[in-house]
Amino acid sequence: MTHRWTVQDAKARLSEVLARARKGEPQRIGLEDSCVVISEETWRASQGSTLGPWLVKTAPQGKPLVEASRASRRTVPFKTKPQGRASRARKG
Repeated sequence: MTHRWTVQDAKARLSEVLARARKGEPQRIGLEDSCVVISEETWRASQGSTLGPWLVKTAPQGKPLVEASRASRRTVPFKTKPQGRASRARKG
């Protein structure tokens, strides 16, 4: 059962507030815009797993991706030796 504390009472009896939270009893502090104190164990259990699975679960779903071909469409520009000025000069 959640116990509701005024801020003043929670300050005065902080040890009791924490002890109850550690026993698994959420402690509500404040009358307006309240805050809740829970044990670290309870908090960690509520956090679930890591970020990765959440990203996968919430990623936008669309058309499946089509992988591009890994085959190169380029030609190799230097298959033969170029016939420049230097090679012509040696022949003559």
